[in-house]
Amino acid sequence: MTDAQWAAIRPLLPVPGWMRGRGGRPEGYCHRAILDAVGYLVDNGIKWRAMPADFPPWDRVYAFFRRWRDHALVKEFHDRLRGRVREKLGRDAEPTAGVIDSQSIKADAVVDTDSRGFDGGKLINGRKRHVVVDTLGLLLGVMVTAADVGDRTAARVLLERVAAAHHRVALVWADGGYTGSLVEYCLATLALVLAIVKRSDDIRGFVVLPKRWIVERLFAHLMHSRRLVRDFERRTTSAEAMVYWSMIGLMTRRLARSRPAQA
Repeated sequence: MTDAQWAAIRPLLPVPGWMRGRGGRPEGYCHRAILDAVGYLVDNGIKWRAMPADFPPWDRVYAFFRRWRDHALVKEFHDRLRGRVREKLGRDAEPTAGVIDSQSIKADAVVDTDSRGFDGGKLINGRKRHVVVDTLGLLLGVMVTAADVGDRTAARVLLERVAAAHHRVALVWADGGYTGSLVEYCLATLALVLAIVKRSDDIRGFVVLPKRWIVERLFAHLMHSRRLVRDFERRTTSAEAMVYWSMIGLMTRRLARSRPAQA
């Protein structure tokens, strides 16, 4: 990352326990070098053991990735960045509306059968990423399941997590795959309005649908990260962490941009 990017994100990094007087051993490598290494892996889709010699040893980088994954530090860092990006764009740090959708992706051979499935609609054998984004296209929550898990089934769990973490979210847009009892469940249990944006039967060809294009833009961004073009992770928690790291790279670049001059 550039010096401008590092200056923008350094104050937002989670503080290690040893710096808070909770014991533990100081980090053996600079956080900037570790973050660069993880970002390089996600962006270029390399194997952990193929980490270039310019970065810290691959096992140290993986240990950092695993620690941040298991202690939810990657999500904490991601959420801080999202709040800062929203504030830079003149929005409140916490959103009030979102968009939900899913993306089926092929899984690599290392993915076990207990966390993979076949999506009959997309004809994909692999996993499915269920995401909720705000109206700026920034990630609010992600859950990775087998591809044969229904959208409504996964959405019930994911929306519970999003509602618990973001109390101001009161409206979520979705496509026709989320109709049925989920709409009543969200309103009665989560105090959340699930608005269905349907495609008209008279429309032919590609048409940009209101609100739904926002989440599709996020999926397009994820496909620019080669590690996410196919699911290579043995654990679904690792697959979710990779999505967060991809968004961290995007938001880091946005924060480092100079603020446009105002007239």
